Amino acid sequence: MTAIVQNLVTSGVFRLDGGSWDVDNNVWIVGDDAEVIVIDAAHDAKAIENVVGERKLLAIVCTHAHNDHVNAAPALAAATGAPILLHPDDRVVWDLTHPDRAPDGELADGQVLTVAGTELRVLHTPGHAPGAVCLYAAELGVLFTGDTLFHGGPGATGRSYSDYPTIVRSIREKLFTLPEATKVHTGHGEGTTIGAEKAASDGWDQP
Repeated sequence: MTAIVQNLVTSGVFRLDGGSWDVDNNVWIVGDDAEVIVIDAAHDAKAIENVVGERKLLAIVCTHAHNDHVNAAPALAAATGAPILLHPDDRVVWDLTHPDRAPDGELADGQVLTVAGTELRVLHTPGHAPGAVCLYAAELGVLFTGDTLFHGGPGATGRSYSDYPTIVRSIREKLFTLPEATKVHTGHGEGTTIGAEKAASDGWDQP
């Protein structure tokens, strides 16, 4: 059975640099009837656990460590025994939310995660955060971008640990090389495709 993609929207507060904003987050669950991974455990560990159900949770994968993407990760890990995986360059951001609880494992560019016989390739895409990653499932024609790429362009870079030229370079070099029909599943809001965002990118500042 090929993996399927499920979406759960959770709500909470994003906090950084002394500010706070109400946000809705996309939590992505990828797998089959037996096993899944969770991409970005946001806000509500119990709601995520309910969607996982009796299936084995292989890993909790963090596209980056802003609090609204990882605040439910430790509770979900405690409930399920699943490891939390984060790119090491985002540990400085992770520690702002979870200073007393380290991630369980590291993500690396080019690393392949397998769930339900489907491979997801880790793409390190710094810019929104130093350790931001995207996950590409070629077999499914799907890319999980966290807050790196949205419908309408790059993720925000106006706060600590972010950089606009870096995110543009990440998108052009790592994401725009993927097939244009690739569906983009984002960290917030509606999805898009690689082709649509590539076609609209001429106005972006060059890296």
